[in-house]
Amino acid sequence: MNARTWLETLVGFDTTSRNSNLALIETVRDWLKGQGVDAWLSHNPERTKANLFATLPGQDGEQGGIVLSGHTDVVPVDGQDWSTDPFKLVEKDGLLYGRGACDMKGFIAGSLALVPEFLAMPRKKPIHLAFSYDEEVGCAGAPYMLADLLERGVRPEGCVVGEPTGMQVVVAHKGINLFRCKVHGKAAHSSLTPRGCNAIEYAARLICRIRDLADSFKANGPYDQFYDVPFSTMTTNQIRGGIAVNTIPELCEFTYEFRNLPGMQPDQIQAEVEKYVRDELLPRMRAEFDGATIEIETGAAAPALEASEEAAITQLVRALTEDRSTRKVAYGTEAGLFQGIGIPTVVCGPGHIEQAHKPDEFVAMDQMASCETFLRRLGQSL
Repeated sequence: MNARTWLETLVGFDTTSRNSNLALIETVRDWLKGQGVDAWLSHNPERTKANLFATLPGQDGEQGGIVLSGHTDVVPVDGQDWSTDPFKLVEKDGLLYGRGACDMKGFIAGSLALVPEFLAMPRKKPIHLAFSYDEEVGCAGAPYMLADLLERGVRPEGCVVGEPTGMQVVVAHKGINLFRCKVHGKAAHSSLTPRGCNAIEYAARLICRIRDLADSFKANGPYDQFYDVPFSTMTTNQIRGGIAVNTIPELCEFTYEFRNLPGMQPDQIQAEVEKYVRDELLPRMRAEFDGATIEIETGAAAPALEASEEAAITQLVRALTEDRSTRKVAYGTEAGLFQGIGIPTVVCGPGHIEQAHKPDEFVAMDQMASCETFLRRLGQSL
């Protein structure tokens, strides 16, 4: 199948992160088997989702090689005003519309379309395919695959994560760290305020502290001017609490995240939040109600990426794309996870992040053509 046909097939699977991706993964696995390539799957604990890893071997059993990495899940279309069926690929004026066409089934489609060519090339080193689940909800799936990779002793020399970059080289991105906080106070009738402990009000104090930390990063750095947002950020993005207008709320829940520049330690940022809770907020709450508690649960996290310019994969992708610019992005990818197990990684793929996650998401056909050219040259370089 060519890349367009593959993209049509992949978009046709509704792999919104809340759904299973097994139908897509098993379709790819079975097709690869027909090409003589065995793939192994690593499932989530519930076995409702899976990653796929496959190796197209090089000559004489040489090891190393390069990973082509992409995630199979997509963000929801709920509440978005699409002009076409989001799970049916539509071509118009040189653009291919569909959920995930840009982010990032286009890269997966291009990689799969090149498999027959890759297999026919007299390559000395292998090409690996790594397709994950649940990237869009905090890179939750890839760690299972990477753990299996280490256990199996597979040691690729480099990785290209095909997130949409306009086929330009991205050498760094921020880390993402998600947290859920539950503030437990004491309920009371609002006319008897001193008898309660207002969970919403104390949650608000913590949220303001998080904003203070964010303001400090903005004012004092550290900075990296290659990013569009050149400092680390913190935001509170969801909140829920209270049961009635005349009842002191017993519970307030909220989520927050921070996106750290490479070199900043996420644990140190989170330690500032926990110190405020421990030293200031909880003592004030327990002066009102000695049973007050604050729980902070760690959610998904994806480490930052800082690729080495001296790494062979960086130099190779720069040469193949003829792109020498230093480009860093605020959004996260799975690249930091690959780098974290010793696989040098860069980000480069078709489409533009501006088209991702929106109604009428699309990837341009010329971007797909550039991706195929790049992948073909990458295979030939091996």
